[in-house]
Amino acid sequence: MTAPKMVRGLLSFSSMTMVSRVLGLVRDVAISQTFGANAGTDAFWVAFRIPNFMRRLFAEGSFSTAFVPVFTEVKETRPHADLKELVARVSGTLGGFLLVLTALGLIFTPQVAALFSPGSLANPAKFGLTVDLLRMTFPFILFVSLTALSGGALNSFHRFGLPAFTPVILNLCMIAAALWLAPRLEVPILALGWAVLLGGILQLLFQLPALRKLDLLTLPKWGWQHPDVRKVVKLMVPTLFGSSVAQINLLLDTVIASLLFVGSQSWLSQADRFLELPLGVFGVALGTVILPALSRHHVKTDQEGFSKALDWGLRTTLLIALPAMLGLMFLAEPLVATLFQRGKFTAFDTQMAAMSVFGLSFGLPAFALVKIVLPAFYARQDTRTPVRAGIASLVANMVLNGLFLWVLYLMWVKPEVRAQGVLAALQQTPGLHLALGFASAAASYINLGLLWYWLRKSGVYQHQPGWTRYVVRLVLGCAALALVLILGLHWVPAFTTMGQWARFGYLAVLVGAGGLAYLVVLLALGLRPRDLRH
Repeated sequence: MTAPKMVRGLLSFSSMTMVSRVLGLVRDVAISQTFGANAGTDAFWVAFRIPNFMRRLFAEGSFSTAFVPVFTEVKETRPHADLKELVARVSGTLGGFLLVLTALGLIFTPQVAALFSPGSLANPAKFGLTVDLLRMTFPFILFVSLTALSGGALNSFHRFGLPAFTPVILNLCMIAAALWLAPRLEVPILALGWAVLLGGILQLLFQLPALRKLDLLTLPKWGWQHPDVRKVVKLMVPTLFGSSVAQINLLLDTVIASLLFVGSQSWLSQADRFLELPLGVFGVALGTVILPALSRHHVKTDQEGFSKALDWGLRTTLLIALPAMLGLMFLAEPLVATLFQRGKFTAFDTQMAAMSVFGLSFGLPAFALVKIVLPAFYARQDTRTPVRAGIASLVANMVLNGLFLWVLYLMWVKPEVRAQGVLAALQQTPGLHLALGFASAAASYINLGLLWYWLRKSGVYQHQPGWTRYVVRLVLGCAALALVLILGLHWVPAFTTMGQWARFGYLAVLVGAGGLAYLVVLLALGLRPRDLRH
């Protein structure tokens, strides 16, 4: 796939993902306005994060990165009948495994809830609600994983738009549940559990007609002994860990957040939503588009094409990720206040959620670049190296969580509160969740650094000319953006105190001025859109 084709694929995937992510933001606004940040919403975010983690693991992670290279190899070298047989065998094997996993999850739901939300054990009502919600959301894993299978097949045929649009269905279900169904239920928060279950089923059904057009729609067959299935499994098992380090870190953060001030789990989930917009629209989109291209270059032993495709992905990612990081860090409170502060979501919630956004945003470039670097390993069917980097990053995240929490504990917890014990002090002191965001961000840079070191050491990537000039342009453009935002924030009043329409107006001015400053500097220094086509 040439660079212009990758650009078209990126635009198709990104535009559809943009619709999905914006609706995801609307979804979270509706949830915050209806329910606020409390024990009930904490219970839902725990129950949703577990299957949502599996969605990212399969749809945006290990399954796609293992399945697409094998699917591409069969597509390029063998008859269509073999390709159809591969889809049947993989769907049957994956579906059978996930049916068992889902059944176990439903049987041992209280144990799973206790594992991922230990802080709720002291609150029987919250724990019971978490268990009820988890029983509704857990089957989502089965449907979203099969959706990922069909999406991976469509992506290999350069059909990027439809799979990217599919999550819109889930977001629409959750918005309708928050605004329409919740007021009609005795326990309103349960409406979101039903929405997740229904959304998973509808997402799978939505993609089946597109598979039929490609003559890939077939009945699932058990195929554990099928050689291509075994190859996918062999590639997938290591990538289960390697491609999901950031999500595992966030999942661990959820566990620790259950021990902190009530609402911390909700504030972390809302911060994750702000990162999902640039990551989904550009990071995941680029990784999804570039994987089939890298796989094809590897199959054809085209090292120059491999390097050029990867180089294009790295430059495009930095062009978006660096200004997005600065924008989120400087505008964390204005963004949260404008989008969420209404109904049961208070100014205090805004300040707490903004802290999470600030901490996690620091790692945005690393989160995004990992999405580009990982396909360089998976396209060559190297799954061991990402696991090594992932283990180091995971250990670093756990150590940094403890270190940063200890620092903030010493700085913020009052002596009289400390006298009640560490756990009581953690639960009574708001803001300590900031440490979790910083730790995840720092761990992501460790993951990226190790991957980059081993990628260069392998010799498969040779950077293209012009990197020094490109980086200088980006640095000066980001400096202009930061300066404009600093001056603008000094000029505008506090976002938590102004009216709703005033927030939208001031935020639009800040975003527009910062973005314009960035683009003007880049254009003044000679960067042109055509530069990204090569």
